Amino acid sequence: MNEESRRPRAPITESDILAWLETTAAAVQAGEVSAPELIDLLGELRRASAACADASDWLLLAAREGGASLRQIAPVFGKGYVRAPAARLEKLHRQAQNSDQWLAILRHKQTA
Repeated sequence: MNEESRRPRAPITESDILAWLETTAAAVQAGEVSAPELIDLLGELRRASAACADASDWLLLAAREGGASLRQIAPVFGKGYVRAPAARLEKLHRQAQNSDQWLAILRHKQTA
């Protein structure tokens, strides 16, 4: 097994979402999905979006703990400067000082 195959992968990707959206749009256009089903899907996606944001925050904390600089992280935020990840880290540090604490918060949120 090579190093690349052991690297963690995101559970869902942009291309996964687009493929799902294309399939779902076709089903909606064909009249196969009702408005209440669309509302249920909307709720599922909003919860999944929040979970992805929480995972992103955990990864941001873990990357900093692993030695990544704000300058290295900044491009992932879509900006060429460090203010976006720095501001996010500042906000996160009001709740958790490290990725382990953030994960504990996420576990508690799920069981609450």
